[in-house]
Amino acid sequence: MLLFSSMSLRTLLCVLSISALGYLPLQAQMEKKMAYFDLRNVRLLPSPFKQAEEIDLTYLLEMDADRLLAPFRREAGLALVKPSYTNWENTGLDGHIGGHYLSALSLMYASTGDTRIKERLDYMIAGLQACQKANGDGYIGGVPGGKAIWTEIKQGNIHAGGFSLNGKWVPLYNIHKTYAGLRDAYLLTGNETAKDMLIQLTDWAIRLVAQLSDEQIQDMLRSEHGGLNETFADVAAITGIQKYLELARKFSHQTVLDPLLRQEDKLTGMHANTQIPKVLGFKRIADLADDQNWNVAVRYFWDNVVEQRSIAFGGNSVSEHFNPVNDFSKMIHSVEGPETCNTYNMLRLTKMLFQTDPQAKYLDYYEKALYNHILSTQHPEHGGFVYFTQIRPGHYRVYSQPHTSMWCCVGSGMENHGKYGEMIYAHTDEELFVNLFIPSRLQWKEKAVLIEQVNTFPHEPSTSFTIHPEQPVTFALRIRKPAWLSGEPQVFVNGQPYATAVSDSTYITIRRQWKKEDQVRISLPMSVHTEQLPDRSQYYSILYGPIVLAARTTDADVPGLLADDSRMGHVAQGRQLPLGELPILTSAPEDIPSLVTPISNKPLHFHLAGLQTGNKSTRMELEPFYQLHDSRYVMYWPQATADELKDRQQKQAQEERESLALAARTSDKVVCGEQQPESDHFIREEHSVAGAIEDVRWREAAENQGWFAYQLKKAKRKQAKLYIKFLEEDQQRLSEILINDKRLVLLQPEQGQGNIRTAIINLPKETVNDELVQIKIRGNDAQRSHKILEIRTLKN
Repeated sequence: MLLFSSMSLRTLLCVLSISALGYLPLQAQMEKKMAYFDLRNVRLLPSPFKQAEEIDLTYLLEMDADRLLAPFRREAGLALVKPSYTNWENTGLDGHIGGHYLSALSLMYASTGDTRIKERLDYMIAGLQACQKANGDGYIGGVPGGKAIWTEIKQGNIHAGGFSLNGKWVPLYNIHKTYAGLRDAYLLTGNETAKDMLIQLTDWAIRLVAQLSDEQIQDMLRSEHGGLNETFADVAAITGIQKYLELARKFSHQTVLDPLLRQEDKLTGMHANTQIPKVLGFKRIADLADDQNWNVAVRYFWDNVVEQRSIAFGGNSVSEHFNPVNDFSKMIHSVEGPETCNTYNMLRLTKMLFQTDPQAKYLDYYEKALYNHILSTQHPEHGGFVYFTQIRPGHYRVYSQPHTSMWCCVGSGMENHGKYGEMIYAHTDEELFVNLFIPSRLQWKEKAVLIEQVNTFPHEPSTSFTIHPEQPVTFALRIRKPAWLSGEPQVFVNGQPYATAVSDSTYITIRRQWKKEDQVRISLPMSVHTEQLPDRSQYYSILYGPIVLAARTTDADVPGLLADDSRMGHVAQGRQLPLGELPILTSAPEDIPSLVTPISNKPLHFHLAGLQTGNKSTRMELEPFYQLHDSRYVMYWPQATADELKDRQQKQAQEERESLALAARTSDKVVCGEQQPESDHFIREEHSVAGAIEDVRWREAAENQGWFAYQLKKAKRKQAKLYIKFLEEDQQRLSEILINDKRLVLLQPEQGQGNIRTAIINLPKETVNDELVQIKIRGNDAQRSHKILEIRTLKN
């Protein structure tokens, strides 16, 4: 059955003719209110975004294609040209960066036309095609031992956890990157081989689940699976064949979708970037099927995440999970702040929503997240990418290196900086929308006109356009009015005030016949303002227009600034500075903007007065956060009036004393039930379950010899202790602790508050010379283990 059976014959013939040229756009059944320009028709001009694009291009070329292809060749039974990369690429998530690399190359080639990038993309496609042919069934993947687990799943033998499937680290998430990479190679560069490979790989997925019930598929989807439903829907749009849309619906996780359909917030405690790609798929399916209910669910999700869970720079989550909407304290204290992948996917969702429902709020969020999070997560010199952007005052970020760091945020990071042209402009038949003030050159082919946008925004609060039509042409130029404007923009056309511009709450519209070299200039008044944390706690970020400002504290004491290939290399593990020793704002919240004054001859740099450190008054220098690198920083400022200050400092010092002392003694730590810490500590388990109570995550072992185990580091040649945090519940529990598979002790509650307890146990003397110890928790024949929250190794 053809997906487009309800289309008119004329429309269908148009679709097929476009397809024959290799440039088929995704055909939505829901009406699109505006169209985006192909990346090939937008070129960046000098700006921080152009610099980021160039740095990213260099990073892409530095990556070794043969090493990225190694996992795929190994699993296809082909000889390796070079060994695989290390880090996540040879410890279970083998091949995921290769998929991201396809997408990044496709985006970069579309955005720049650089032939070196095209040659690299063609090489990757040819390498993967050889693997697909060798596999013989359409499959392409680097999942270690993947063929065996796919056979198990096909037979209905499914063992799914949040971050594992049949004993492997998120294999569905892994292969989703390959699907997305092939899709992007076709849609962005017209590569027909990639299209054929994508369809074959999707047919393999249909056969994989053909004998499974809906219940079995939903059970499988408990394991993180990226946006497979989105890519399957994309294949439906590319081919016009209904079966692929049916596959997309089957791969839509009802546990997440159903509450959204009811507009119920069940997100707290959930792994954030596991959910966002699923919602991208819900939106793609909703558009193709014109499903209004699913669209309402998607809008509810976006509103919840952006308006209640996102902070000033556009990011969300702490330690990769959604925190409670009424308590951001963990985000302030944690060194694992918002994850870049989350914002990457939220921007993709925002782009999809704006196209069918062009509301101003989508562009305001997109701009905020693009300037302050995405642009800030690439180092402007060596090109390293950032995983966590923490807001803990006085902490810092860590950067990847091309041959050591293979995190998810490296994969999405390579893509982020190759597609800055995608949302600058949009159009209808007779209107050109300017959504972002990024210097760029647009070729609007349908109108035979070239438009150049030039500015130094945000250094200067204005932007200018020069119109170059081949012949005089009439259309409406619609320039966005952002929410952060501090006054009404002034419009000049060819140097003269333009009094007939039409202004509404979202755009200023200039409708006229345009002639060669016509020029438009518009002012964009900006001012200083603040943004409080969403839970209304006394922490404020300071912004100038859309730009988040931050202050450097010190560029010393930042160990691990460039990540090695260790599994925890993406976390800034240097000393956590006591929050009570850092500056605090002592004015009333409404007076904070008056404390910010520009520094002469230093654009976008400001003095912040009204600060107090201990008993001393001080001031600090603010600058755009996207320019701040290789340093500890403050982005969110604690605030208290003079009367409140003493009580706040005392309370803060008391709260932090024990936690900082514990952090200083910690050699290694795993938070149980959290994907990345568990994966980074090489979790093994049988008959264990992970869960969450609000944002407190746990793992427990079932009775009848269920167990789970991690590998933790300890100081070599030193006696160490084991710290375990767990829940003491009403029902009887029994936890046996084994060190290196030798029984050590039964877990006994020692201290704590409420039902959260801790125990500290001496590690056996025979582990003194070990650098790694295996910690295993198990129940017994009759009882489950306790719900274990956290395990640490401590210096004695």
